[in-house]
Order: sequence, then structure tokens, then C-alpha cells
Amino acid sequence: MDIKTRIKNYTRVQTIKALISLLPKFSNKNLIKMTYVAEKLTDTDWTKRQIREIRKYFQAGHPAVEFARRMARGLSPNCRDKFVRNFIINAGITGINKHMEYAKIHGYEPPWFILFSPTMRCNLRCVGCSTREYARDTDLPFEIMDRVLTEAKEEMGVYFVVTEGGETFVREDMLDFYARHNDVSFQVYTNGTLIDKKMAKRLAKLGNVAPVISVEGFEKETDERRGRGVWQKAMQAMDNLKKEGVFFGFSVTHHRHNTDAITSDEFFDFMINKGCYIGWFFQYIPLGKNPDISLMAAPEQRNKLRRAVGRVRNTKPIFIGDFWNDGRYVNGCIAARQYLHINNKGDVEPCAFMHFAVDNIRNKTLKEIMESPFFRAIRERQNAVGAARAYSDNMLTPCCVIDQPWVLREIVKEYGAHPTDGAHDLLDGPVAQALDEYSKRLHEIYDPVWKRDYA
Repeated sequence: MDIKTRIKNYTRVQTIKALISLLPKFSNKNLIKMTYVAEKLTDTDWTKRQIREIRKYFQAGHPAVEFARRMARGLSPNCRDKFVRNFIINAGITGINKHMEYAKIHGYEPPWFILFSPTMRCNLRCVGCSTREYARDTDLPFEIMDRVLTEAKEEMGVYFVVTEGGETFVREDMLDFYARHNDVSFQVYTNGTLIDKKMAKRLAKLGNVAPVISVEGFEKETDERRGRGVWQKAMQAMDNLKKEGVFFGFSVTHHRHNTDAITSDEFFDFMINKGCYIGWFFQYIPLGKNPDISLMAAPEQRNKLRRAVGRVRNTKPIFIGDFWNDGRYVNGCIAARQYLHINNKGDVEPCAFMHFAVDNIRNKTLKEIMESPFFRAIRERQNAVGAARAYSDNMLTPCCVIDQPWVLREIVKEYGAHPTDGAHDLLDGPVAQALDEYSKRLHEIYDPVWKRDYA
């Protein structure tokens, strides 16, 4: 290591220590000061611009200030330290630096995060869930996940990983995986029923795992889809995590029957009071062996969610992500670009909702799969304004599964991708016809909105 690199690394370590030292001494002044300290850690203009935008929110007294105050006071010292080191610094700053370098050398953007489904085993049988018919005895080996994540960190700067299932917590060795990669920030989608007081303490000790607990709204909506008593167990899990100072949140699958509940101020206020720091919204997609078209939220309902999320972001101290309606923030579809999904069999899917694959991670590297013709074709068609066979110029309709379903059919056919779980229903028959109708109605609503407010 040359002297210039040593000096740079030493300066970076001292800057990180200064950033962390400000956390317990919360004040608006220190919060703004932290953004200046963080800006010194990055080498890329893009990241510097993002940090400056965050600073403007803090200076304007946005609810983000109260959100930061909640984190400073609510997280345990270990969880707070790991959040700063792993998520803000490793994933958000130094990882982005490596990410940009990789893109410059290889000519394409590597994933910012990876989604693993380590198992499809689950202790619940939710209505319309695409995992309920999966094989229960085929888990993704620990060694493969370890190899993939090591490659992703070292070559691409990936320090943010999401795990889902099935129910991830049925695999006890996943805690060993999180501990082995203690420089990574993990987000775990879970039904919460296995997070008892002992598990909450173990997660607090790890510090780098953020459970995101699935609900369908309030007790009525959750128990109707997930089973009687699941809501109470999920709420107890939140109480356990809050007591131990663990960073956690909620997730919702938006479907036909829960729109009013999940778009109400009462719902968001309740989740904030329970201790949630983040909330994620996903659309129900008719996947799996017996897809239920009738569960899909109508385009009008999806638009109501879009408006509700916008209102909450400007008024409440919680981070909300809307996987479909937020396309304008990430330049459209992020499949095969900003992330990918590795299922329990090792099939590498462009997206968690695009259940088609050409390659398997058991016999290929992550880099080889990112450079495959299948993944390249998806990236080339993603919302490139004016490009041939582009997804859509409307970033509110980013998805090639439900917003532009013909794009998925074309790519799957052209590159011989095979369905990983019975997703062939998306290509032909009643489900495909229903998606075409959904897409038509969605564009009738969203195209005028995009032209008027965002284009």
C-alpha cells in the first residue's frame, strides 16, 4: 500500500469516528454537521449531490429531522453504530465509490444490493402467497451465499443485502451468515412470528440486521390473509425489537382489499408509535402455482397509495418506500441493474417478481450472470427514452411484469428464460390477459399524471 493510500485510509477512519461521535449528541446543528463530515468520505460527485440534498431537508426542518432524532434516541449504541458504519458508510458511500469504479471499467452498473431467498420453508400459509406451493426441503447452501456475497463486496462494492422467503428465521444458520458478514447491512422480510424476546436480543447483539415485518393493514386485514392471531404475534415482535433498540420496520403487500386501511394516517401513526423506522409497499402479483388475479389492487387503488405515500413523506418521521410508484427516484425498473434475486434453488432472477431465469449461481459467478445476454437485454430496454423496445418513458409505470407485460414476454421468449415457479401463467392465458387489461387502465390514469407533474 503506497503512502498516499495509507493517508487517505487513515483520514477516512478518523472521519468515520467523528461521524459516529456526533450521533449520541443529537441536535439539529450536529445533524447538519454530520452531512458535511459524510461528504468528505465520498469520492463521487453523485453521492456528494445526494448528501447535499439531504442537508437541505435537515436545514428546512423536514420531518426527516424528527426521523433522525427517533433513530438517535431509539437505537441501541451497537445498532446505531452498525447502521452508520454498514449502511451509511459501507453501502452508501465507500461502496458507491467502488460501484462507480466498476461501472466505469465494465460499462454497466453492478447491483447496489442483492436479494437472497435462502429458504422457501414457512410457518404460515397466507392467502395468495407465491411461496405456499414451493418445495420445503431445498435451501440455498450457506457456502454459496457466502461465496456470492464475498464476490459482490470485493468486486462491486455491495454492502446492502435483503433476505426473504419463505420465512428467513426458520433457518437458524442465517444468524451465523449475518455475523460472518458483519460489515454488511441486512434487511430481512419476515412475518415476525419467530421474533421472541430471545431472538430480539440476538439481533440487537448482531446490530446489522433490520427485520421488516409483514402486515396487511390492521388486525382484521392481517389475520384475514395470514391467519388468526398473526397480527398479535407481529405486534409482539415489534415490541421486542423496540425494547432492544433494533432498527426495524413494516412491509405491506397492497391488494384489492386493504387499500383504505394502509393509506390512512391512523395506520402510519400506529406503525410509528410501535417503533417502526421504515415501511415498504409492494403490489400483489399473481405468481406461483395458483395465481389469484382477483387479489390484485386496481390501478385506481395503486394511485391512491401513491398519493398517500407522498403525503406521509412530507408530514411524518418515517422512511417509506413504494416499490412500484417510486420508479421516478431510481430511473425506472431496477431489475438486473440495481439489484437481482437469487432464489433457494440458486436460480438468478432479474427481480423478485420476475420469476424467470437463464443462469444458476451454483455454476456461475455473479459477474458472469450480470454480463449474460438475458440481463443485458433487460438493462438495454429499461426506460431508455426514445430507445427501440424501451419499457416506458413514464417512470411511474416502470415494471415489465405488470405495467408493460409484453416486454417480459418478448425477453423471455428471445433468450429462452425458464419459469422458476410456474410463472408461465404470466406469458399466456387468463393471467396474461388480465395483466394486459390492468396495464391499459394503469396508463390511462398514470400517463396524464406523469406528463402533468413529472415529465
